Amino acid sequence: MADEYRVYSDLAEWWPLISPPAEYADEATHLAGVFDTAATGVREVLDLGSGGGGVAVHLKDRFALTLVDLSDGMLAVSRTLNPECEHIRGDMRTIRLGRTFDAVLVHDAVDYMTSEGDLRQVIETAFANCRPGGLAVFVPDHIADTFRESAGGGGGGSDAAGRQASFREWTWDPDPADDWVQAEYEFVLREADATVQVVRETHRLGAFSRATWLRLLADAGFQTLTTEGFGEDTDSGGESSRGVMRGYLFTGRRRR
Repeated sequence: MADEYRVYSDLAEWWPLISPPAEYADEATHLAGVFDTAATGVREVLDLGSGGGGVAVHLKDRFALTLVDLSDGMLAVSRTLNPECEHIRGDMRTIRLGRTFDAVLVHDAVDYMTSEGDLRQVIETAFANCRPGGLAVFVPDHIADTFRESAGGGGGGSDAAGRQASFREWTWDPDPADDWVQAEYEFVLREADATVQVVRETHRLGAFSRATWLRLLADAGFQTLTTEGFGEDTDSGGESSRGVMRGYLFTGRRRR
């Protein structure tokens, strides 16, 4: 799971510099537009795998957000950015909150589901926490149908204290016959006193076929409303910061 990686655990405080919240503005605008298409209206949104809260920053003025993540470090970052929002530590595969929401958002944390069984659990969790007639929106970075190796992507930022962070990314597929790809990250973290550490991590990310997504959504009880690709990385494998909108989007409505 994602909390096993240093960037989401002991290095989580660097996340707003590695992937600045401002980079999520366009994506959040697009997601808000998707929520606006709901026939029943969307006010309460459950964000599963909310991470450092970069998307929530841009949605919280329009929606009442409940943010769930497995990483204590990332929740701490998000609480600083989004003190108005409810934060809950939980596993997106199994959490049941005992209440339902107008919409459930599963952002790119779903990438850390690398088996069909885990992905099925996440979709079932979204269904269990979604009101009848409500929307579930899934935003994986990769699907097998359109995946292409990419190298050189990256991003980063700085803060008022003088700290700076940047990263580079290479994503490739060791075995096209399975359901995951591999991302190699290099993070350069510079303290205000100019002390620098370089951290390299290998992340395993899910890349399921569109057919698998549609089958699992239907099995859980969702009616698929839209599937769409967006961003340069979807087709070209071009450079992209992790915060920039890219990948694929699946929208389903919970059948009543």
